[in-house]
Amino acid sequence: MGHHVLPGNPPISVHLRRSARARRISLRVSGLDGRVVMTLPHGVQEAEALEFAHEKADWIRGHLGRQPDLIPVAPGVEIPVEGQMRRLEMVPGRRVVLQEDRLGLPGQAERAAPRVQGWLRELARDRLAAASDHFAARLGRDYTGLTIRDTRSRWGSCSSQGRLMYSWRLIMAPPEILSYVAAHEVAHLAEMNHSQAFWDTVARIHGPHETARKWLRDQGSYLHRYRF
Repeated sequence: MGHHVLPGNPPISVHLRRSARARRISLRVSGLDGRVVMTLPHGVQEAEALEFAHEKADWIRGHLGRQPDLIPVAPGVEIPVEGQMRRLEMVPGRRVVLQEDRLGLPGQAERAAPRVQGWLRELARDRLAAASDHFAARLGRDYTGLTIRDTRSRWGSCSSQGRLMYSWRLIMAPPEILSYVAAHEVAHLAEMNHSQAFWDTVARIHGPHETARKWLRDQGSYLHRYRF
């Protein structure tokens, strides 16, 4: 349905959507990146929903005030790559250069954000494909495809057809976190639930996983603070 901007300091962008299942107007502020979504039941006029949003503006700003600070990606900014902070610097040539404490980007400075995002996505695909292959071999099951997206609500998924989906932002997390998420989704090839049998399967192909799960709960949202 698009979005509406609530005036004020700062202005708030509210994304509107319709839902056949909704019984009332609802407002949600994402804990990942501060996206504000208003869900409207069928039959509710947009003007009524926007009036509701204006009434809730202070509540929305209160929630947004508790979000991690967003970091626009640009030359000079530090971003994590495989759990290690690297400063973005412009370099001559045509190739991205990954070093211990910096990420060298070729090209024009104003194109740095999309360039580094594209590079991170490809690195994520490479690492996640390798991890998925590894755990699928241990499980003895094949997956049917692998998709990389920028998901807000989950780090990965496995469809009933055996297709894996992952968030490319996992490449910013330490390698053991990416590895755990791959094992988690591959385990769903055998157990499409979160039963004890599923967790036993994760433990069998991956090993202990509580530390990685806790890291995602405590620190995962910070991977969404970087705006490309």
